[in-house]
Amino acid sequence: MEKLPRRAFIQAVGTGTCALLGGVVWQGLGRGEVQGLKVVRRSGLALGTQVHMTALHEREAVAEAGVIAAFAALERVESVMSVYREDSQISTLNRTGTLANADPWLVQLLKQAQELAEKTNGAFDVTVQPLWDLYSKHHRENRLPDDAEVERVRQLVDYRQLEIFDDTIRCLQPGMKVTLNGIAQGFAADQAALAMQQAGVQQALLDTGELVGMGHNIGGQSWTVGVQHPRKADAFLSLAPLADRALATSGDYATTFHPDRSYNHLFDPRTGRSPLTYSSVSIAAPTATQADAFSTALFVLDLAAGQALLKSTPGVDALLVLKSGQVLRSSGFPALPV
Repeated sequence: MEKLPRRAFIQAVGTGTCALLGGVVWQGLGRGEVQGLKVVRRSGLALGTQVHMTALHEREAVAEAGVIAAFAALERVESVMSVYREDSQISTLNRTGTLANADPWLVQLLKQAQELAEKTNGAFDVTVQPLWDLYSKHHRENRLPDDAEVERVRQLVDYRQLEIFDDTIRCLQPGMKVTLNGIAQGFAADQAALAMQQAGVQQALLDTGELVGMGHNIGGQSWTVGVQHPRKADAFLSLAPLADRALATSGDYATTFHPDRSYNHLFDPRTGRSPLTYSSVSIAAPTATQADAFSTALFVLDLAAGQALLKSTPGVDALLVLKSGQVLRSSGFPALPV
């Protein structure tokens, strides 16, 4: 698997030397103090993307404990859900077709994914991994798969052929593979945030590729992050204050298989090809899991179906960039001018 670039842009970089914690590569703790608050940061690599954690507390020991707990949660998510690790539970499932004694987090997340698959009529589908494998292979050969190849592999994509029991997961069709890349980074952010709260931290910014703002920043305001412009590298499309909300972005620029971005890592499971409506979809939601999954789902759905999904889901708002460059925003999306 190739490394997926992060899907939203924010600088929250710690300092220190690089080390290895299980499957999570991280930089040593960075410390500071501003306006009487201790600031502890850590950066690293997990789930194929850069991660950054910033915790604020009156006591440095509490802030440090929160960051350490957050990275421990990331390590558990990584060991269970990462397709980049051969020893993860999801990789075991993909090799053998069956997984016994599944981690409760994996069962929980797959059930959530299946619910969204039903709600979107299959637009969101965790069994799209064979399509990623196909396009990645051909990209390394500097070509695109032909229609027959895409259709052959697309037959392996069907969330309804994935069985989930209390602690057992089974792929009913040989050759099926599961990826949680459209939802796991958000889940990781939520679990890391919960770990921080349990350690006593109430003010933090977490970036696992999806973003969570807890409490407020040093200035007493909501954490504000930048949404990457889909056509201008290192430029913001908008700023978004995260008042105890999460933000996720899916874009055709993240991993592309063709110079015009018409073929990229986001697939419509029903066609086997990349959707052509959007350049990027950013979602603000109560949880990062929800934001992550909805950004993927809306990217695949057409405009009308996406709008209907938003209206049926309280607390979820979108910032949409069409291929034409037109920008659409639901009334509740926390957008500020750059």
